[in-house]
Amino acid sequence: MIKLSVNLNKIATLRNARGGNIPNLLQIAKDIQKYGAHGITIHPRPDERHITYKDVYDLKSIVKTELNIEGRPINKFMNLVLDVLPDQVTLVPDSNNVITSNSGWDTIRYQDLLTETVKKLKDHGIRTSIFLDPNPKLVPYAANTGTDRIELYTGNFAVGYANKRWNSIDSYIMTSKEAINYHLSVNAGHDLNLENISCLIENIPSIVEVSIGQALISESLYMGLENTIQTYLKRIYKAYENSQI
Repeated sequence: MIKLSVNLNKIATLRNARGGNIPNLLQIAKDIQKYGAHGITIHPRPDERHITYKDVYDLKSIVKTELNIEGRPINKFMNLVLDVLPDQVTLVPDSNNVITSNSGWDTIRYQDLLTETVKKLKDHGIRTSIFLDPNPKLVPYAANTGTDRIELYTGNFAVGYANKRWNSIDSYIMTSKEAINYHLSVNAGHDLNLENISCLIENIPSIVEVSIGQALISESLYMGLENTIQTYLKRIYKAYENSQI
């Protein structure tokens, strides 16, 4: 069944805007798991503008489901994850000046770096995932690194869906099929929300995990956090069931 991992970055952003500990990141992480989410995702950046490195260590003992840490494999990040040993590390090629991740890896150009990084992570028992644009040609090179999974960058799908460009899903379907051919599991994340999540899963039921943060936290302002998580889970399960009919 498809798992829902909730990204806590926006909770940390809200906390950091005022200082102090409101909202309480650790309590929210506990509650998100209690409400049914299958995991917690965090993306500590070098400037610590939302999730701090201290948060990562604190969350390690709080997350009882699955801890997924995203980031660019600079030395500081690698030292962190090899110390914390999360369940999964998602390698993301974001630069320091981007507001949020906006593209996947060029797995051809960065083949050596990714291969070396994946080996280090897997030698420590960490499942690995490579953030990837929906391009089937990149999949064989991702597979060559030894990674366990790819995570599809779904930003372009979300924009296409919002503008009723229904064929925006096509490249995602093709990339997912190619991943399966290379025995890679498929995650997905970025700009997914309650409006587009069903479309994604009905068309790509092979996805094993979705990571959602910005939209889920925003929607919870109106719906409440528990209700929002439960709504996502219901839509994910229903979309998966529809895909099997």
